Amino acid sequence: MEKARPTASTPEKRVSILTHGCKLNQSDSDTLARGFQDAGYSIVGPSDQADVYVVNTCTVTHVADRKARRALRSARKRDPSALVVATGCYAQRAPDALAAMPDVDLVAGNRDKDRLVEMVRGALSGPAPGGPDATGESAPSMARRGARCRAMVKIQEGCDQVCAYCIVPTVRGRERSIPPGDILETVRRRVGEDFKEVVLTGTQLGSYGFDIPGTSLRDMLYLLLEESGVDRLRVSSLQPQELTCGLLDLWWDRRLCPHFHMPLQSGSDRVLKRMRRRYTAREYADAVERVRSAAPDASITADVIVGFPGEDEDDFQQSMSLVKEVGFADLHVFPYSPRPGTSAAYMGPRIDAPTVGRRMSEMLALGRAQGADFRNASLGAVRPVLWERSSLREGRPMLVGLTDNYLRVVAEGPASLVNSVSPARLTGRLGEDMLGEVA
Repeated sequence: MEKARPTASTPEKRVSILTHGCKLNQSDSDTLARGFQDAGYSIVGPSDQADVYVVNTCTVTHVADRKARRALRSARKRDPSALVVATGCYAQRAPDALAAMPDVDLVAGNRDKDRLVEMVRGALSGPAPGGPDATGESAPSMARRGARCRAMVKIQEGCDQVCAYCIVPTVRGRERSIPPGDILETVRRRVGEDFKEVVLTGTQLGSYGFDIPGTSLRDMLYLLLEESGVDRLRVSSLQPQELTCGLLDLWWDRRLCPHFHMPLQSGSDRVLKRMRRRYTAREYADAVERVRSAAPDASITADVIVGFPGEDEDDFQQSMSLVKEVGFADLHVFPYSPRPGTSAAYMGPRIDAPTVGRRMSEMLALGRAQGADFRNASLGAVRPVLWERSSLREGRPMLVGLTDNYLRVVAEGPASLVNSVSPARLTGRLGEDMLGEVA
């Protein structure tokens, strides 16, 4: 969906991509950046001056929609002559609403992302600047960009679970798996580009391979560990019912990061049933025990929705009790946000704003306390850290990196360690980060 706009006249066109939302969107943005670079465009930062601003949107809540609109307006304000593009999940859900914004020139939903470079080229009314050089080789593909030492690789798209509150099946479509050979080839390329960690992304990772005879998530992980040469492999999110002992057995290999994001949403069986989740509170707790048996030093993080229609005080207290029982390393808490087109948008009774606000405050405070407990329990441990960037602080060279179990670490050390994995002793706290010493 494209509006008429003036032809851009800048001979060397720059593209800025801003990503909202999940790791799957990050993977899509990486793919878009590679496509633009292969077509001869240059990629600049989200806040840099550009000829094309692409906002890869999220629509999981009304807040995500608002952030997307704000980002699109900001891009237009930064350069009124630039091409402003809305893509991603919000663009898939409400293309007409975004097209009606005077700040937006081009709207491309998820189903059009594969054609976005071509659409931008057409909107700019001219051939791509550059393209293949005289040798017939494409422009260099995007390797490490600044602090990007982790590559997002999409293995699966779409969701068939249709939870009552979730718009994702509408904007991402039905579940479909990327063939394991294609994934292996992509991971090998990222390894060749010197990425030290690969994060496997998707909407419903645990069902990977259901549509490909003879494969599964476990089979695909085993293939990557055996044949890709990857240093570190991270699985972005898994549902509790998918964390079987057979899958978790793979975590004996220390290249698999001991970090498990397990969406909870509610600790009340009654609310879980209304949400159409596929587990009970006890089954969730049992999955946590399986994870900790397989990877005792794992960090476990979760999402919780507060104020789902019909959630009474007893339901909320059951959620609080389950969170206390589990003890998360981090907790993402969201107020229920009705999404047009989902069944929960028609459910009642709605929870009043003051009650939702109080419950949010209580759950957030519990999550912060548990995060502090996890970090305090990690003091003195030595963990492998992927150093992502360096800077000078009061004249001293400082490194920032991420442990295998998803703790951010700040340590004094040389810039030469950036994009390498080395052990660090966790010696203190710096807010939500850890202070460390390079071992």
